[in-house]
Amino acid sequence: MIDDPVLLNDWYIVAAARDLVEGEMLTARLWDKELVLWRHQDAVMAWKDYCIHRGAKLSPGRIKDGTVICPYHGWRYDATGRCSLIPAHPDTQPPPKARAVAYRAVESDGFIWASLGDPQHQPPRFPEFPDDGYRKVLAGPYNYHGNPFRTVENFLDVAHFPFVHANINGDPDDPEPIGDYEVFKDEAGIRTGPIPRFQPFGDHRGIPVTAYYQYNCPRPLSAYFEKDTGEGNRFCTFMAVTPLDIDDCILWVQIAINYGFDLPEPQILKRQDAVYNQDKPIIESQRPHPMPLDLKAELHVRSDKYCVAYRRWLKELGVTWGVSQ
Repeated sequence: MIDDPVLLNDWYIVAAARDLVEGEMLTARLWDKELVLWRHQDAVMAWKDYCIHRGAKLSPGRIKDGTVICPYHGWRYDATGRCSLIPAHPDTQPPPKARAVAYRAVESDGFIWASLGDPQHQPPRFPEFPDDGYRKVLAGPYNYHGNPFRTVENFLDVAHFPFVHANINGDPDDPEPIGDYEVFKDEAGIRTGPIPRFQPFGDHRGIPVTAYYQYNCPRPLSAYFEKDTGEGNRFCTFMAVTPLDIDDCILWVQIAINYGFDLPEPQILKRQDAVYNQDKPIIESQRPHPMPLDLKAELHVRSDKYCVAYRRWLKELGVTWGVSQ
């Protein structure tokens, strides 16, 4: 278990909600914990993938009548985690210790979220998710063998657009200067004012646009941007990182657009995959893996204003895992 109360008592995506079907189990990982996920009626469960009897994984078992049946000796666990039946001794009440290790879990905005701790807040929201005026599309997930915080910082950074996403999000032969922009910090996190960027392949229509980005980072490993591309068109992205190790993470992405409803989903996903797969080798190349919060450890320039604010905010929050002070 990690020794970082800020991160431990937070929420992380462990599955897309559409993939968790009642009557079936999914496996997931959060840090070094192997999880088994399942749903029953209106509840979602995230348990340690472990039977207390002989240590077998529960995930190869099956679900019957709202219980998980261990594949080894058939012990049954109900939705509360309590063992309700030991088949070898059907007339004996299972002891109180006969329980699954259950973690907090909730379904929100198209994802299954879990926490190994005790969050005092709900998972971060995707503002456009409940709005029927937006088309929602899940992309990924993407496994980056890089630092989770550097992964978020990359998402918040516009200066890499012309080079990592050449001729998609910028022109490498004529990179656009980055002017001053505003950064705000309050109890809801850190966010920016509009940041204009010319993009040759600005969205899934494949047309050039001048986009105005506004970012919001509500939690250490979750972020969001809204991108105004003119004529009332908005392209919004919610991103969350599930930490596996200081050099390993899962990147979850969901977009919402209020235009292009006739575009085939594969066309939308093709551009998303291209962009996030271009980021992957860069993030995996970054060293050191613990992201430095000491601003003297790496060189920063004016265009890094928001990323610098992100590092300062992590330090103020008291984050210690996955970073160096």
